[in-house]
Amino acid sequence: MSTTEPDALLGPADIRELAAALGVRPTKQRGQNFVIDANTVRRIVRTAGVRPDDVVVEVGPGLGSLTLALLEAADRVTAVEIDDVLAGALPGTIEARLPAKKDHFALVHSDAMLVQELPGPAPTALVANLPYNVAVPVLLHMLSRFPTIERTLVMVQAEVADRLAAKPGNKVYGVPSVKANWYAEVKRAGSIGRNVFWPAPNVDSGLVSLVRRTEPVQTTATKAEVFAVVDAAFAQRRKTLRAALAGWAGSAALAEEALVAAGISPQARGEALTVEEFARIAEAKK
Repeated sequence: MSTTEPDALLGPADIRELAAALGVRPTKQRGQNFVIDANTVRRIVRTAGVRPDDVVVEVGPGLGSLTLALLEAADRVTAVEIDDVLAGALPGTIEARLPAKKDHFALVHSDAMLVQELPGPAPTALVANLPYNVAVPVLLHMLSRFPTIERTLVMVQAEVADRLAAKPGNKVYGVPSVKANWYAEVKRAGSIGRNVFWPAPNVDSGLVSLVRRTEPVQTTATKAEVFAVVDAAFAQRRKTLRAALAGWAGSAALAEEALVAAGISPQARGEALTVEEFARIAEAKK
């Protein structure tokens, strides 16, 4: 049986009332756009497949719209919030609207990029409306730092969602695509309209699902070594890999040598390669 009160979730009037009481105006600097639609946050939780035994970490909870919906469905929620005012207010919102779950909620007042550990049990899922301006680095940091996160669902700018989920050969396939695929199987999981946010953003949003790989990429190279190849390959994406990897390898000739050893054409371009192929190149340089 659910412990949820009928009006536990925040609606548009609740959001504006909370914001006014706190003197909060969403800022572009922190990529803040608050979700004001209860059906949308329920949809996000449902799409994320949140289970009753999940320990969910949420980045950028804001006023708590998604946090409350997550607490309805999960065992525990840990929210990471950088904003002083929002971090200070969120525990009170949880206690007022979902008192039965207040002991199942923890707040970490920090920049998500600096978080090295979380209180309580290890997280099993990451569900977040990520600030648009830092979405990719925050996502990659959390996946790297917390290997117990099995399932992730993030809402990001539609263009970023397309990049994260892109496959080799796609024109938007790039560094975010490859690095996300190092950790997980990535796919688009839906679109979100602009009218469910306050303020309404100038861009559409998309949902991205990431399910951690059951078997990591098979390679003797380290993640840092593989990511160095990826960064070099896409820094000059119009160039062939022989030219783009010249700086990384020491010269174009050495880059060609590594590529041939990895079984990859020196005339290929980075957007054609899988994460496994990038790993082979990293190995070949050793």
